[in-house]
Amino acid sequence: MDRLPLIKVVGVSASGKSTLVATLRELGYNARPVSQEHSDVAELWKQFGFPRVLIFLDNDQDGQRSRRPDVEWDAASLLVERDRLRNAHAHADLRINTANLTADQVRNVVVAFLEAKCIRRAQAPLPPIPRTGGGWPG
Repeated sequence: MDRLPLIKVVGVSASGKSTLVATLRELGYNARPVSQEHSDVAELWKQFGFPRVLIFLDNDQDGQRSRRPDVEWDAASLLVERDRLRNAHAHADLRINTANLTADQVRNVVVAFLEAKCIRRAQAPLPPIPRTGGGWPG
């Protein structure tokens, strides 16, 4: 079998990166999260394999608080993360603000996009990879 196209998911904290990646892998897509919001390396998303598809997830402070009430979110930190992600945002094939969306809604948008782009997937789920954050209810 040919190698599956690499899909990378970047975004601000608590935007749903790990949840989306887990779901895409369950569907057979070769998806990986990039925790670039914690790095000053502008093109971190390009390292360890150039993606066929780059997905950018954004969120706002209220959305972050609802998903991760255990963390003290502030506007300054969100601005820093968005600045660190500026390069990835500019190069993303798909950008989604997840603040008012459920995990299922995000999955549906992304899968429709991948299907429209004819991105291949395996016929069976791919092995899970470690989560990068605290998860996303519903």
